[in-house]
Amino acid sequence: MKNKLKLVSFLILCFPMIMVAQQGLYEKNNFVKDGDTLRYRIMLPKNFSEDKKYPLVLFLHGAGERGNDNESQLTHGSSLFASEENREKYPAVVIFPQCPKNDYWSNADVDRSDDGVKLVFHDDKEATKPMALTMQLLQQFLDKSFIKKDQVYAIGLSMGGMGTFEILSRKPETFAAAIPICGGGSEEAVTKYVDTPLWIFHGAQDNVVNPMYSIKMVSALLKAGGHPKFTLFDDANHNSWDPAFSQPDFLSWLFSHQRTQGQK
Repeated sequence: MKNKLKLVSFLILCFPMIMVAQQGLYEKNNFVKDGDTLRYRIMLPKNFSEDKKYPLVLFLHGAGERGNDNESQLTHGSSLFASEENREKYPAVVIFPQCPKNDYWSNADVDRSDDGVKLVFHDDKEATKPMALTMQLLQQFLDKSFIKKDQVYAIGLSMGGMGTFEILSRKPETFAAAIPICGGGSEEAVTKYVDTPLWIFHGAQDNVVNPMYSIKMVSALLKAGGHPKFTLFDDANHNSWDPAFSQPDFLSWLFSHQRTQGQK
């Protein structure tokens, strides 16, 4: 029993160090355009070579990770891609941009005056500055010879889940698949990317972003002729990204998709 307790204590002490080591794989960078700056982290595949081609994953963080430290955006999701096993199995260029503190990925009216967030999305309006910069950063990498243009993916949680839906509508011919987690978006805009494979996650007990936002997106996609994959965790609150990342086929599902010519 004492040996088991020692092992548990050892693992608890080691876990933060493992997290720091994994996050250290993400290089700090700044993307500057017309005087505006987007901070981002990037992890390249092991033994990276510009003579090879790799998938690209864009990860959009939630509202709690906004800032200018170029670090907080790695809080959720970064260790998933940085594990030794997944780096071997799914070599990819992984980018985590950071949204400034008082801004938003989506062009949306955000009302926090009551329990939970009330949202009205405006995909038909100009993109927010962080979203515009992220799309420009993405295009910069899409122009690189080492990126597989048919394997570009988007993942986002909470505010980033909303950003995932929005970037799909703003760049509908870019992504091979996407995973929006506890987000929401413009139901009218789904026709722009209806053929893009989506795996949508939400927690049924979410008291921050109502699960109905995801349910409405699923419904809109179905009505438009899409076939989204949808997982609603009955016992999860807002942190539904935790059980989502734990799905054994989370990454295999994502990387199994390649964009085909003519896909909306």
